[in-house]
Amino acid sequence: MNLSEHHYRVDVVWTGNRGEGTTSYRSYSRDHEVSSAGVPTIEGSADPTFHGNAARWNPEQLLLAALSQCHMLSYLHMAAKHDVVVVGYQDAAEGVMRLNPDGSGEFVSVTLKPRVTIQGATGKHTAQSIHHDAAAACFIGRSVNFPVRHEPVVLVETVESRQR
Repeated sequence: MNLSEHHYRVDVVWTGNRGEGTTSYRSYSRDHEVSSAGVPTIEGSADPTFHGNAARWNPEQLLLAALSQCHMLSYLHMAAKHDVVVVGYQDAAEGVMRLNPDGSGEFVSVTLKPRVTIQGATGKHTAQSIHHDAAAACFIGRSVNFPVRHEPVVLVETVESRQR
């Protein structure tokens, strides 16, 4: 087994044929399913702007989620490596996609806004600085061609917050 190379597989099945296929732009649903062995199926669609179903995940949300998840997982690894005890992590990630006159589009930026809660005020500086290391290590962030910015906030768990 080659540990330097990893392979992934997902299946995407369009479920939006309303009986007339793609005879016109409005004749079909954008609904689809994303699946992979051993995990729950994701119900996907297009963004509602593009006639998608707002109750389903769209590719833009999934890309943003992948960037946020990857940074979090890289950050948690860096925290453990640097003896920073993380007890809470949440992110309110935002992305900007621009449409071009020819109908194509692309993400132009993503901003991750992780709020990390740690134990011990002495680790606050390290907890803040390892976001840079996590960004450099994140596989997904390293794979995109637009800037992924980080606006982290590090909080220190207090005795009062532990007792709640």
